[in-house]
Amino acid sequence: MPKKSTVEAARKDLHEGKSASTAAGEFVHEELDQVRDGEHGARSPLQAIAIGLSKARRAGVPLKPPVRGKTGDATRKKAQNDYNKGQTHPSSKKEGSTKRGRSSLAAKKREPHGTASHEALSLQAKDAARRRGQRVQSST
Repeated sequence: MPKKSTVEAARKDLHEGKSASTAAGEFVHEELDQVRDGEHGARSPLQAIAIGLSKARRAGVPLKPPVRGKTGDATRKKAQNDYNKGQTHPSSKKEGSTKRGRSSLAAKKREPHGTASHEALSLQAKDAARRRGQRVQSST
């Protein structure tokens, strides 16, 4: 569940006319902070980013799911479900089991916390830039 301040910051970004990915960045920052603080872990920087984007979609940020070919079918389907959930009115009914929730939280806490370090994020960003290619980087 995202913090109220994060949701408000994302809504403010959208109201100012910023892109959906900028608004989703608020949720990614929150997620990285949570991993750094040890609230839970992530296996890689990409996983932490994906969790943040998922939270953003569920919170109503109009961030479209990735196009076919960029990610796997399961990832795209999950993103589509999150997007649909965020674009409809929230239901007041709580779902899920307390026991399952507690066990999943315990499993998340056992994951590594160094994946959200500045060094790990820097390596991930450089790798992503390398994959985009020099042409894209020099055009900005």
